Amino acid sequence: MVQANEVVWLPFDFMEAFMRDVFIGQGVPAEDAAVCAEVLVSSDKRGIDSHGIGRLKSIYYDRIKAGIQFAVTQFEVVRETPTTAVVDGHHGMGQVIGKRCMQLAIDKARKSGLGMVAVRNSTHYGIAGYYVLLAAQAGMIGMTGSNARPSIAPTFGVENMLGTNPLTFGIPTDEEFPFVLDCATSVTQRGKIESYDREGRDIPAGWVIDQDGRTRTDTHRILEDLVRGTAALTPLGGIGEETAGYKGYGYAAVVEILCAALCQGAFLKQLLGFENGRKVPYRLGHFFLAIDVEAFCPLADFRKTTGDILRELRTSRKAPGAERIYTAGEKEHLAWLDRKDRGVPVNVALQHDMDVMRRELGLPQRFPWDA
Repeated sequence: MVQANEVVWLPFDFMEAFMRDVFIGQGVPAEDAAVCAEVLVSSDKRGIDSHGIGRLKSIYYDRIKAGIQFAVTQFEVVRETPTTAVVDGHHGMGQVIGKRCMQLAIDKARKSGLGMVAVRNSTHYGIAGYYVLLAAQAGMIGMTGSNARPSIAPTFGVENMLGTNPLTFGIPTDEEFPFVLDCATSVTQRGKIESYDREGRDIPAGWVIDQDGRTRTDTHRILEDLVRGTAALTPLGGIGEETAGYKGYGYAAVVEILCAALCQGAFLKQLLGFENGRKVPYRLGHFFLAIDVEAFCPLADFRKTTGDILRELRTSRKAPGAERIYTAGEKEHLAWLDRKDRGVPVNVALQHDMDVMRRELGLPQRFPWDA
């Protein structure tokens, strides 16, 4: 019998099947539901708990239920050239839109060396790293970015204007795992704060500021105030210019421009998800870029050079007391090796969410914490 407050580890295949059934139960076509579940479970596999099962209810289930995200995705290519495309996602499933767009970019790059797709009217697409991994697995360099509901304050500001706006790269190597840099352009992102909230912990100082520019750590209230607009995330680099917060602010603005101006989509406060006091679709934008390595040099040579660079970085002189140096994508690979036989950690808050979705949809799964 599972004890109260106990974290339960569930196998990946069980969790993926449950998430797929939840999406199907909400009207997502089976093939699309499989894609959505695959993207979410890939986050849990890589140890990114902020974007896996932890986001299923609040970001997808609740939004479909509220009618601000559509279970059936209408994927429309509205403008296209041999190397580019503009897509309208019509507020469908972001994971479905994202996978199709990255594949379209890969297909174009295979023919022309480069392929880029810009998207408007999409929804949250899960971890950005999933899409650049598709490119890396195809022997290509992948890039993607997404804007999001406002949460970052610009440097010297206190109003949440920009989303956490990840700028993500995937690069093939000759190692067991590709180089994947997948991070927000803020010091942290909402999903990480949500994880702290589920664990009942205060966040570190410097992640969030109030209307007076002072740092805050009261996790649960922060999540409420981010929605109200009375708290804001700090850009990568932190508060002000002393620790180069202007750099994160600048990168977030780059992502905003590429996700809105190219596809003539929504931006900044237009992404709040509210209009005249009522909930509306978030109208997110993304971009996807694929670069065919073979258009520049033999893929095997590229992989080796990239691997050599990463190995030299990891074997460079360490700081006193440091055990090792990592390169991007390595920790996620190690998390997979640690979790592949254990599965997904599910705390009490997530157990409750899973119970709610199972009950409301009448799903057949049995959980270890069932009485």
